[in-house]
Amino acid sequence: MKAVGYSKSLPIDDADALIDVDVAKPEPGPRDLRVAVKAISVNPVDFKVRNRAAPPAGEIKILGYDAAGVVESVGSDVTLFRPGDEVFYAGSIGRSGTNAELHLVDERIVGRKPKTLSFAQAAALPLTSITAWELLFDRLGVRPGKAHDPRTLLIIGGAGGVGSVLIQLARRLTALTVVATASRPQTQSWCRDLGADAVIDHSRAMKPQIEALKLPPVALIASLTGTEQHFPALVEILAPQGKVALIDDPATLNPMLLKPKSASLHWEAMFARSSYTTPDMIAQHDLLNEVADLIDAGVLRTTLENSFGAINAANLKRAHALLESGTSVGKIVLEGW
Repeated sequence: MKAVGYSKSLPIDDADALIDVDVAKPEPGPRDLRVAVKAISVNPVDFKVRNRAAPPAGEIKILGYDAAGVVESVGSDVTLFRPGDEVFYAGSIGRSGTNAELHLVDERIVGRKPKTLSFAQAAALPLTSITAWELLFDRLGVRPGKAHDPRTLLIIGGAGGVGSVLIQLARRLTALTVVATASRPQTQSWCRDLGADAVIDHSRAMKPQIEALKLPPVALIASLTGTEQHFPALVEILAPQGKVALIDDPATLNPMLLKPKSASLHWEAMFARSSYTTPDMIAQHDLLNEVADLIDAGVLRTTLENSFGAINAANLKRAHALLESGTSVGKIVLEGW
């Protein structure tokens, strides 16, 4: 089968940073689905793994996490799906990736594809939806519902993939006031269009901008990018007894800054459940199905912004390069072989 992989960790402008390869079809384990991949999207984790995790000499590593496709075959213990089902999912960081014509994935982290979306539109959603959902409801402990909630959620980096879903979840499913940050007119407009109550510029001092809005206290902060740079300012903005959740990789962070406010720090790593086969691993199946229902009901929308053509090394290199530039908006999707 066709696939795209790499044999060495190389800069994305190197001719061999990503290469087209032919590999053997994988055989499903007991709880695996073998999915015919129709579309994929690209996330920062793809280029982070490419840069940091070179495969053993002589081997090819296949990247990719987000996918939408059709179940081709199932393992002996599968109960949730059957061949012919249309699915979407974010895979596992510990297994071979979705940049392949056929892909194996544990059924417990797979959801049904939204009926109202194309494969490309659906492929934009799984990883960022899982991350945003877990961050908001599991890590920050927000309860869904439209009852009065006198708190503001501040989202740092609202125009990225996770931010684009998080704005929608917080705006549509909770009564929080939602403030996103973005530094360019294009990204600021994107955040407002997704439902942010207000947008501030994280390239300028944020506290005066927040104070000028005269909104409820910022009791919750989702720091999706630049946490190391912004952390002292975020602690200053955070209300006493507030919560900060982050997803990026700060080299240094001083959690003691939170102590005077009795505030708490939370990490969201969406691969934790699949990496450790946690007892609640099936929660990702359930939440993806709920996201699909919300999409089909018109409550949420796809965050696809760029379509880069067929799934091949050349197009994936373009996608990695755009993500590495830090200027992408929404999600980048590739479709077909």
